[in-house]
Amino acid sequence: MNAAEHKAAIADVTPPQAAPAAGSAASQRTPRLLRAWRYGRLALHLAQGLLTVAFVYPLCSRPTHQALRRHWSAGLLRVLGIELEARGEPVTPGCMLVANHISWVDIFVINALAPSAFVSKAEVRTWPLIGWLAARNDTIFLRRGSRGHARIINAETAALLNAGCNVAIFPEGTTTDGSHLLHFHAALLQPAIACGHPLQPLALQYRTADDRFSRAPAYDGELSLGACVVNIVASRRTIARVSVAAPIPTCDGVDRRTLAAHAHAQIAAVIAEPGAASPQPGT
Repeated sequence: MNAAEHKAAIADVTPPQAAPAAGSAASQRTPRLLRAWRYGRLALHLAQGLLTVAFVYPLCSRPTHQALRRHWSAGLLRVLGIELEARGEPVTPGCMLVANHISWVDIFVINALAPSAFVSKAEVRTWPLIGWLAARNDTIFLRRGSRGHARIINAETAALLNAGCNVAIFPEGTTTDGSHLLHFHAALLQPAIACGHPLQPLALQYRTADDRFSRAPAYDGELSLGACVVNIVASRRTIARVSVAAPIPTCDGVDRRTLAAHAHAQIAAVIAEPGAASPQPGT
């Protein structure tokens, strides 16, 4: 994605406004009527997405799929009251995007900025409806513990990267509330190394309107998907902040553990910034 496309991606989402003065937790919650309005719009938006994938995708090329995916993802964020704020470098085409993982919303935040294929666990393919949608949006399904299947995954990833597509991974392997970073599984970086494409770290954060840490979108622990959606809809305004680092070359003989440590350090530095992950009551 060049600088002009990067700006267009951000412009497709409502830009951040000046943050209001900090208030009580109650002031951050949406009124009941607005929540009902959001649920209604969410249902319609999901239906539109299903119809697009079912009837429009078969008639279009991959670039058109990506444009539709970016537009739909940006619309989903607006429906949920989430505003995208991109910082740092433009996302470079043909990079493996390495991001921390907080929520199911992460996928749509990244797609609203730079439409990407995602590496997901194989079980997702069997989920009703979700698996069908994922399969038609360039998702690469990883079956853990199989070396033979790993070679297939590496080939699929390399083909997408060579075609100039971005492939996104969450090397923590699970979600957190966004206040800290877990160990990175370096093996997930191997496909980019094998085909000589760079890595590009993305630090994801969710903030309140007055720039405080928010765990409303967090999909961690024993929280159900439904409860997570309720938390997001109940938050008056959430900022999805994506800090994009410069691409890290993989063709200089550096091993995957070193690359994973480098990407981890860059993301951790953003999350550890003063006030970046200081939970407040009710957020």
